Amino acid sequence: MATAKVKFIPSWTALSPHYASAARRVVASADVSRLDRALGILLLLSQGRTWSAERLAGRFEVSVRSIYRDVETLQSLGVPVVATRGAGGGFSLMEGFVLPPVNLTRQEAVSVILGVAILRSLRTMPFRDELETAEGKLLSALPGQVRRVLARARELIGFEHVAADTFHRELEPVEATIEATAVDGFLQAILDMTSVRLGYASPYRPAPERLEVTPLGLLWDRDRWYLVGRAAGDARERLFRADRVTGLEPLRRLPEADGFDVRRLLGRTWLGDAMRRWVASSSEPVRIRVSEAQAERLRNDWYYAHAGFEPEDGGDGVILTFSEADDRAVLELVRWLGPDAELLGPRAWRERLGDELRAMARRYD
Repeated sequence: MATAKVKFIPSWTALSPHYASAARRVVASADVSRLDRALGILLLLSQGRTWSAERLAGRFEVSVRSIYRDVETLQSLGVPVVATRGAGGGFSLMEGFVLPPVNLTRQEAVSVILGVAILRSLRTMPFRDELETAEGKLLSALPGQVRRVLARARELIGFEHVAADTFHRELEPVEATIEATAVDGFLQAILDMTSVRLGYASPYRPAPERLEVTPLGLLWDRDRWYLVGRAAGDARERLFRADRVTGLEPLRRLPEADGFDVRRLLGRTWLGDAMRRWVASSSEPVRIRVSEAQAERLRNDWYYAHAGFEPEDGGDGVILTFSEADDRAVLELVRWLGPDAELLGPRAWRERLGDELRAMARRYD
């Protein structure tokens, strides 16, 4: 499926005074739209990636020749753009070059302050101390009235925490953990491009682990941070719950990033793969016969939507299959679903549920 092209045209007046002054000197020979596009190219290159002229032309919907002219404009402003020839080549910024601070507009600064307010609502906030100082710097750049209002952001803007889930209770970690330190350290390792030594204690594994991990990204879901990485000797991506990390230390410098994009994991696609692995490794997975109406309700649940749903052989029901270590969660789910649901296995759990339901029936007799 073709992706829609999006024009990225920032305002060149958002540059720091140094580059804005240089831009004014060349404005007589280059129209403002060219300077805007050149700034867009500069911001893309400042992310540390190499962009070919063809990719840039497609991004800004102009010709390749226009891109070369824009690069010349940047070079005339004193920006060290480096051109690399050959396969995989393109334009990049000279190693060590850092853009000076930009002048944010009032609306841009307000947007960042609102982002800070959202971060504060999280269970664990990365770089907490640095976020406080960054907010102070942003506030100091705003006009007096706006600064006074946004300084009260915690009193004016509220974000509710994620509510507890009755059917998905979390087991307590088996060892003391370092959740906040783990998030900060993992994110710093991504920025520094280093591997980490990770201590991990999942209540669902027989013993704590100690792994060398290549950090790839972070994922926030239902007020929990997941550290995405590859353990040494394992090619697959793995998610580590930050609140189960017992230790984290940086190790060695890594080569360039391999193009990992955490957006592939959104929609909880990672959970579907995990649930299939859990079922495959279970000696007796949970199987529940449900009606089509009940199955439709479960397909809208954030967790059970990723379980297995198969038509019942010779019947009009649906067989729900997943793996679960806590029998209480399964029995509560079946009771909540009602009389159309039937727990087929594990057999011992089915017998226990039968005893409980008969006891309930006697009370109503």
